[in-house]
Amino acid sequence: MKRITLLLVAVVILAGIIAFTAPASLHADDSAAPIVVTKIPPGYRDWSLISVAHEEGNLHSFAAVLGNDVAIKAYREGKLPYPDGTIIAALHYGHVPSAENNKVFGQAQSFVAGAPTNIQFMVKDSTKYAATGGWGFAFFIDGKPAAPASMQSCFPCHNQAKASDLVFTHYAP
Repeated sequence: MKRITLLLVAVVILAGIIAFTAPASLHADDSAAPIVVTKIPPGYRDWSLISVAHEEGNLHSFAAVLGNDVAIKAYREGKLPYPDGTIIAALHYGHVPSAENNKVFGQAQSFVAGAPTNIQFMVKDSTKYAATGGWGFAFFIDGKPAAPASMQSCFPCHNQAKASDLVFTHYAP
């Protein structure tokens, strides 16, 4: 009888320890959830144009902002938050004066896309990227992902655009 009682007490204690530590380990895993997308989505160059952007400062670039079918549908319908499966791409290029165009215009006024500088992606998956508002972020240079540490500023910056589900770009039909 004593053995059964001791065994039962041991099982209850072990169950209590497991019940107490399991939620803590789940929270630890949540904080380590990935925010970085490491693969370029296939076919992104065939996506539809959402808008264009010109950024001064350190970036000093032109960008074509593209969206997959899920993104375009959400933009057209004005649907917020964006549904899971939404992917937005920003193809950034330097810009250079166009001597050919300026000759036609008779003055220096034309700039065109120069060399590509980077490609950025936002991927909506509210479960996988719950720690970062449902968005995973990517930054590629020459087809290679940037170091994850270099993208730690993505979410804090985008998190300031909560009213538009962390997305800066507005649809330009």
